[in-house]
Amino acid sequence: MEEKLKGKLASEPLNFESFFSEKALRMKASEIRELLKLVETTDVISLAGGLPAPETFPVETIKKIAQEVLTEHADKALQYGTTKGFTPLRLALAKWMEKRYGIPMSKVEIMMVAGSQQALDLIGRVFINPGDVVIVEAPTYLAALNAFKYYEPEFVSIPMDHDGMRIDLLEEKLEELKKEGKRVKFVYTVSTFQNPMGVTMSLERRERLVELAREYDFLIVEDNPYSELRYSGEPVPPIKHFDEEGRVIYLGTFSKILAPGFRLGWVSAHPHFIRKMEIAKQAVDLCANTFGQVIAWKYVENGYLDEHIPKIIKFYKPRRDAMLKALEEFMPEGVEWTRPEGGMFVWVTLPEGIDTKIMLEKAVSKGVAYVPGEAFFAHRDVKNTLRLNFTYVPEETIREGVKRLAEVIEEEIKALKK
Repeated sequence: MEEKLKGKLASEPLNFESFFSEKALRMKASEIRELLKLVETTDVISLAGGLPAPETFPVETIKKIAQEVLTEHADKALQYGTTKGFTPLRLALAKWMEKRYGIPMSKVEIMMVAGSQQALDLIGRVFINPGDVVIVEAPTYLAALNAFKYYEPEFVSIPMDHDGMRIDLLEEKLEELKKEGKRVKFVYTVSTFQNPMGVTMSLERRERLVELAREYDFLIVEDNPYSELRYSGEPVPPIKHFDEEGRVIYLGTFSKILAPGFRLGWVSAHPHFIRKMEIAKQAVDLCANTFGQVIAWKYVENGYLDEHIPKIIKFYKPRRDAMLKALEEFMPEGVEWTRPEGGMFVWVTLPEGIDTKIMLEKAVSKGVAYVPGEAFFAHRDVKNTLRLNFTYVPEETIREGVKRLAEVIEEEIKALKK
């Protein structure tokens, strides 16, 4: 009997796929994450990832705070926390946002999350029914698409220009959807130094978006990880600043202004929405990293955050300038790109007919990597774009990377004309 059983097991390997849910079977790996694996193991200049430079991490400050936390607050920092988050940190952030952005503490509640990526998933859990209309920018943040997609919405994409989402086109689409009897659940936007384009929604469009949310009865999810990284131009208040009804759900993060390894972000929204997201989070991880939250509290409360932001800006501005200068110097005619006033990314558009996903293999063979733009479109219908990151590698490396990329693009344009 034992021999027969062994033989059966050997001849019939386990069908692993049969155990997965239908949703799990439809999951796909993040193309950016897979690309990063590739370039980490090869001698390639990576302009692909959205990584902060390790040189900007406030290591000495973190050491100092960590020592203080372990000496004076170990009982709280090393214990489970509440799902909503460490109360002194939540209050410190509320004060900081009121001072910085003019968002009254009395109108919002804050919940801490494991990076704003977790907030995107919680928003999907709490707000999206299969078939609900979710409006996104075209292009938009890839990981937001992946988070929302799990909950099976109907994506509607609105084109972008150098002033952000085309609100005139949004208004036309809202009227069209209304006539079709479809209700929009929310509009998702990365409002400032957008990922992937690097552009910023204008003040007028922000105000009009809030008006449209009231007229057509939808919510706005404002993802705002980059706004503190401004190298030129005048600051624009967050969309949340104009929110009088509680329609805007604001997402912030410490990943760009402290360090991404803390995996610590926050949601600022009407208490009614926070309560439901808190219940959803209870089933996910009980609470965000308590030790990290206590460190972040001291970082904000003691003024280290306000001291550190200018240092990050001073570090990144030359890298932004180096990329824009290199693009101007090396890119062939027919190539266009955005000129961001801050953030981490430049968006490049090539002539129609070039597929940047196919071109990537040639670029990597020439020693440079980028992220193909197709992945940032909900319907994957644009093939001739790509995203470049300028924060991770030094200026001279950026220049060489852009030069290599320009050579690849020039070859593609020549092949297109034949």
